Amino acid sequence: MKTLLNIIWLVFGGLWLAIGYFLAGVICCLLIVTIPWGIASFRIASYTLWPFGRMMVDKPGGNGVFALLGNVIWLLVAGIWIAVGHVVTAIAMALTIIGIPLAIANLKLIPVSLMPLGKQIVPTGAPFVTSYR
Repeated sequence: MKTLLNIIWLVFGGLWLAIGYFLAGVICCLLIVTIPWGIASFRIASYTLWPFGRMMVDKPGGNGVFALLGNVIWLLVAGIWIAVGHVVTAIAMALTIIGIPLAIANLKLIPVSLMPLGKQIVPTGAPFVTSYR
């Protein structure tokens, strides 16, 4: 079932989201100072290609002061607008019955789009996941 949902997700929005996050990552990596956000954008792009069966969790050992500061800057500059985009597309996807799981997956991307630094992707059934977000 996860594979079917991932294929439907990829066709009806996941590919475009991943391309957007990938392009943002390229731009961030070109501007040397913003490389941490570029790496986070690449991580989110990977997650948006195939979200079902995986989840984003906090990295073990805490995020640190620099990750917190970077997340606040990201939130003010881009995070709010990306989250609004996810809400709008989730509403559009939820208008059809088959789109409801896709809308839920889109809403799952909001926390990581608001605070991308200090996160990692793990399989949903990972045995040592300590934090679910």
